[in-house]
Amino acid sequence: MMRHCNHARRRHTTATATAAALLALALPGCTAAPDDARAPTPAGTAGGTGSAAVPAASEPSAAAAPAPTPSYALSSAPQTVPAVREHVPARGPGWRPAADARVVVPAADRAALADEGRLLAGELRMQFTDSAAARSGDVELALGAQGSGAPESYTMTVQDGRVRIAGPDEAGVFYGTRTLKQEVARTGSAPEGTVRDGPAHAQRGLNLDIARKNFTAGWIEDRLRQMADLKLNQLGLHFSDDQAFRIESDTHPEIVSTPHLTKAEVRRITALAARLHIAVVPEIDSPGHLGAVLRVYPELQLRDAQGKAVKGAVDISNPASARLVDELLREYLPLFPGTAWHLGADEYQALVYRDPQASFPQLARAARERFGPSAKVQDLATGWLNDRAAVVRPSGRVPKAWNDGFFAGGVVKPAADIQAEYWTGREIGARPPLPYLEEGRKVVNLNDEYLYYVLGEPNDFTYPTGQRIYEEWTPLVLRGSTPVPARYAPQILGARFAVWCDLAGAQTQEQVAAGIRLPLAALAQKVWDARPPQQDWASFKALVDRL
Repeated sequence: MMRHCNHARRRHTTATATAAALLALALPGCTAAPDDARAPTPAGTAGGTGSAAVPAASEPSAAAAPAPTPSYALSSAPQTVPAVREHVPARGPGWRPAADARVVVPAADRAALADEGRLLAGELRMQFTDSAAARSGDVELALGAQGSGAPESYTMTVQDGRVRIAGPDEAGVFYGTRTLKQEVARTGSAPEGTVRDGPAHAQRGLNLDIARKNFTAGWIEDRLRQMADLKLNQLGLHFSDDQAFRIESDTHPEIVSTPHLTKAEVRRITALAARLHIAVVPEIDSPGHLGAVLRVYPELQLRDAQGKAVKGAVDISNPASARLVDELLREYLPLFPGTAWHLGADEYQALVYRDPQASFPQLARAARERFGPSAKVQDLATGWLNDRAAVVRPSGRVPKAWNDGFFAGGVVKPAADIQAEYWTGREIGARPPLPYLEEGRKVVNLNDEYLYYVLGEPNDFTYPTGQRIYEEWTPLVLRGSTPVPARYAPQILGARFAVWCDLAGAQTQEQVAAGIRLPLAALAQKVWDARPPQQDWASFKALVDRL
């Protein structure tokens, strides 16, 4: 699929009363380096250096004439990636960071927002405090009352020479800081007015195949920082496949490949991800794509009636296969503290055969023994999926599986809470998107036509472009280029852009990072805001390049 070889096909300048200063405030492209920035004069006050008329000698008691009040143009919305969904303009000088300005977190929110405050203060070269009230020139971060907005939403108000970012949860406040960071990077300031913003979809992210290609911990951490600035919140790590098993194991060190991530590196990755409000979704794919494990445990490999080994597939009629996979699942559950767990379930090669029952009599027999006389091999595969979901579910994990691991017409049904990660309609067992949605299944979009970056471009894959995602794709386009009816939008939880390393040597880490930069930005825009983009591609690309 995704990644596999058998697919057919498938990012302290005080405000003055002079005309020059007013013009600089009005121009969105006017920038100032942080070291040169100054606190703005609050709206409605006199210009800082405007001179009053000098009293005549014959009128020593004459009062100085007041300086004129500045007049400001109506503000424009910040220009960010993804774009803010609503901006209420206002007249005023806006805000820009100054040497004596601070990022302030109220004492009541210290435990929740200190990390966000310190990060923003460092990025804007400001001071940080969680023990003082906000004053003019400051940025205040605060949590709103529970239920005061949708999850991950925020309000950013620029008024009276200060910025206030508030949201119902930590993630929302964090995303408000990303908006401020980007606008300051672009113009040196933030415009007067109020931003009200939040995501259209709950799951937004990047899927990374670290099994076929080793990616260093530092490279993965750089992607997390890139994702956070784009308000993406999910990193999928596919770390086990036929080629390699890439994370240190204590229960089965014999299956681990070289090089690999140590558990200490994984903890560092997940800790950074948590600070950036990104969930890491691990994937140990089974019952297929287990070649790296089977090289050590060949007795667990599936064989057909003629004794021929089936690549990457474990014999799911052998209880030892389940014991091994479950030992690995239980070992890694504490290492990944997120809420989702990917079970794989795609491309089990026994089901590629014309007559799986005849080709794999041991599987057919096990299916009948467990599920009744009409059960088939696909029911045994579905039972395997449900059993693995039962392993991760008690730890609070929501199970996920690739859509071609969900079979129709069998006597066993996949558990209702398993989310379908839809990537194809062409693989054995896969169906078009509508049947998944019609049965009420929640779906995540990984459309291989737009969202698959397959190294080396095998099997008719081509590297996806940001422009094509931006102009043609939406989360409703689950397969090919045709959207499903909009009434199913609530069931589509979001989307991830996927990097698969079928030909691992085709690109270096640096080339992969460069290749996915624009597609990832385009995806971020399309999952954050369901409306058609307001900018054309050239303008959007220029903004991404600048930021």
